[in-house]
Amino acid sequence: MIVAGEVAAALAAGRAVVALESTLLAHGLPSGRNRAAATRIEATVRAAGAVPATIAVLGGQVRIGLTEAELDRVCDPGADLVKLSRRDLGPALALHRDGATTVASTAALAAAAGVAVFATGGLGGVHLSPGGAASWDVSADLDVLAATPVLVVCSGVKSILDIEATVEVLETRSVPVLGYRTGTFPAFYRRESAFPVPWRVDTPAEAAVVAAAHFAEVPGRSGVLLVNPVPAAHEMDAQLHDRLLAEGMALLNRRGVRGRDVTPVLLEHFHTASGGASLAANEALILDNARVAAEVAVALAQRAAE
Repeated sequence: MIVAGEVAAALAAGRAVVALESTLLAHGLPSGRNRAAATRIEATVRAAGAVPATIAVLGGQVRIGLTEAELDRVCDPGADLVKLSRRDLGPALALHRDGATTVASTAALAAAAGVAVFATGGLGGVHLSPGGAASWDVSADLDVLAATPVLVVCSGVKSILDIEATVEVLETRSVPVLGYRTGTFPAFYRRESAFPVPWRVDTPAEAAVVAAAHFAEVPGRSGVLLVNPVPAAHEMDAQLHDRLLAEGMALLNRRGVRGRDVTPVLLEHFHTASGGASLAANEALILDNARVAAEVAVALAQRAAE
């Protein structure tokens, strides 16, 4: 594991650090747009008083914090970075591969490096089958969060997943879920779903005090999920969203898409058929999550220093 100098210095001094995933950059946003987003996300973290630590595997080595050249490499479509969940880290390291880290692997690596706060777009969850029923396809994100002491800031899960089943799995795994200024579990492109959150916090300080108490006092050392709705100005229109979701599920049925290919196909349909609305929402919520995560990380650092 190679920890960037700035990140190492911040951790040693007890200053705020925010982990960031790289799959979003390598696989989630279009070429060119992804590199601009990387700059904006890291700048947002810095503006809120924390140090960004984008995580990736390059040349078979874990990198906690990337240089500008390394960010270029992650965002280059020609680099062909492998998508790495936690289970893929060993093979990628042993075979000296380049890889972009998912929520699961980023959370695990962040915790190993001593970074307690992680900002992302959406959490993985329980997938729907093409027919619309729940399936046994459950993201590794949920189990990793259940066993990893890190606070993850996200905008819930994508509405293309089974939100109800995902919320139930989080409860079963004893993962605290905090709504940031909301009483409803967000649905990524949409600010609300039909499902409530068990706890609400309204300030970074409140989120920090809950996370600190959980990490210090509760046995089991699971993570904490802080769900932050997409900014209202960038929420996708409900009718457009529902139409695209129905079209996407029909597309899966026609193509016979299964397993890990479901989410990329659905997201590509959203991006191409929404006239850019889904990409705008995606970027807006990621930036807002980075801001909130940095503010919480600063509050956590201040508590630790008292």
